[in-house]
Amino acid sequence: MQTTVLYCSDPLNGRRPDAHFAEEARAVRAVGGGVVLIDHDALLAGDAGRAVAGVPAGAGPLWYRGWMIPAARYAELDAALRERGAGLRVTPDAYRRAHELPGWYEAFAGLTPPSRWLATPPGKTPEPARLADAAAALPSRAGIVKDYVKSRKHEWAEACHLPDLADRTAVHRVVNRFVELQGEDLAGGVVLRAFETFTATEGVATEVRVWWRDGDPRLVTAHPDSPYAEAAAPDLGPVRAAVAELGCAFVTTDLALRADGVWRVVEVGDGQVSDLHREADRAAFVRLLTGG
Repeated sequence: MQTTVLYCSDPLNGRRPDAHFAEEARAVRAVGGGVVLIDHDALLAGDAGRAVAGVPAGAGPLWYRGWMIPAARYAELDAALRERGAGLRVTPDAYRRAHELPGWYEAFAGLTPPSRWLATPPGKTPEPARLADAAAALPSRAGIVKDYVKSRKHEWAEACHLPDLADRTAVHRVVNRFVELQGEDLAGGVVLRAFETFTATEGVATEVRVWWRDGDPRLVTAHPDSPYAEAAAPDLGPVRAAVAELGCAFVTTDLALRADGVWRVVEVGDGQVSDLHREADRAAFVRLLTGG
């Protein structure tokens, strides 16, 4: 059966894939796979019907490969596709579990920095007392703030790093700035994570991305932020068990080497919205998608 992949269309030309995914889409076609397109902007605007208007009726089960989609919009996308006789291979429930930290944290709790989260809508910073309680529950002096999906690590001092979790004023200030910068893109709520020191090269943490299909590590690549194309190969035994417990068909795990030589899971994601390193072997990645 032919594997068909759903890509985001180019905002300036709805008949071709977004330039960021064009090379990958060509590789899918080169091995006999199918490519169909959606309007990502329309989906985010709440018009799933318009977003999938170009998907042929009866397209069958689809992998999605594209820009991140909020979990609620992903469910709307799946529903709109099913009305056309299609549907996503990754269910909305599985997507949310892999995409948002509260969904995957329990399975990976022993392998990832301790975390606490507070649900909050976009634009709403949790009260100082709630933040202080969450910070006090972490077993470290320092921490970071993120939402259920992403951090703002490139605004490290301003909206990410919490040097002293006991400093209620400073914690509230940094979290408030994070919420402000995330704006309407704030996903789920605020997460406070214990800070751990990782090794770095050229100021970038030593980090690898492992791609899992049906519980097996099919591909290990450098993290997209890495200045190098090569990636180390950490021991994946404990991670394999956590991925199996999570029970999602297509996920990524980002591992960073802590200063004491221990590999730690710093992020888990749905593989459909995880980016490839610019020098990754796209042919190998496509085989991961199209193989059994």
